[in-house]
Amino acid sequence: MKNFIITTDINCDLPQEIYEKFDIRPMQLHYILDGVDYEGNDERITPAEFYAKMRAGSMPQTMQVNPGHAKEVFLSCLNEGCDVLHFGFSSALSGSVGSAQLAADELKEERPDANIIVIDTLCASLGQGLLVYLAALQKQAGKTLQETAQWAEERKLHLCHLFTVDDLNHLFRGGRVSKATAVIGTMLNVKPVLHVDNEGRLIPIGKARGRKQSLNALVDHMKNNVGNWKNDIVFISHGDSLQDAQYVADRVKEEFGINEFVINYVGPTIGAHSGPGTIALFFLGETR
Repeated sequence: MKNFIITTDINCDLPQEIYEKFDIRPMQLHYILDGVDYEGNDERITPAEFYAKMRAGSMPQTMQVNPGHAKEVFLSCLNEGCDVLHFGFSSALSGSVGSAQLAADELKEERPDANIIVIDTLCASLGQGLLVYLAALQKQAGKTLQETAQWAEERKLHLCHLFTVDDLNHLFRGGRVSKATAVIGTMLNVKPVLHVDNEGRLIPIGKARGRKQSLNALVDHMKNNVGNWKNDIVFISHGDSLQDAQYVADRVKEEFGINEFVINYVGPTIGAHSGPGTIALFFLGETR
């Protein structure tokens, strides 16, 4: 049985230790901040520094995965004698998965023996990361490329995403809410609750008055969505708000008895649009 390598893009927001543990190969996205071009996990700037610049008024600009870069990542795997299973950021939010598919198609023409499967996860941030992580466990358990791909396709719409943000103006800049909603919501201290729907779009599903109530709302929505699905681990990402992320983890542990969590930053290429203070909760459930 031919070995395969899992690839993804940096928008999955996985911690470095998970990349290394499962030999997951990430594709870079770039962003421009204060006139400087950075990679998504650039060592020249920490996530905390990135969010501090945003709080000070800097407005980052992001770019999707370059097809040439995607081709390089795939080619390095093929040259190791391996097939490739790629997990891309939601096509409704970025063209990155399209770039990966274009690169895969070109390589298949050049190398008819190349076996590359590209999955549009319809997921974002650690939602995408959780799907990649669970697929890596399937691979570790001995599943083939096709079996792992089928497993992921069958479960991606059960990957629930719940978000809240601290500043509506970042969502307004990204076209997620109207200017009036952003202005009035900010004045009234209204915090939106959003999810990623079955088409991979970021959609408002509720609102709460004040920060603490918005964090509690994430857990309340989880109660409604989880159904009979078992979660041994839950992922939480944050826009430089570790204390709030830990509060949500504690509430999830209290409500569901879950003890294992991965908590990590919302990376700059997503955080540029969601802003500082974002909290996102990811788990498997009956419906998104």
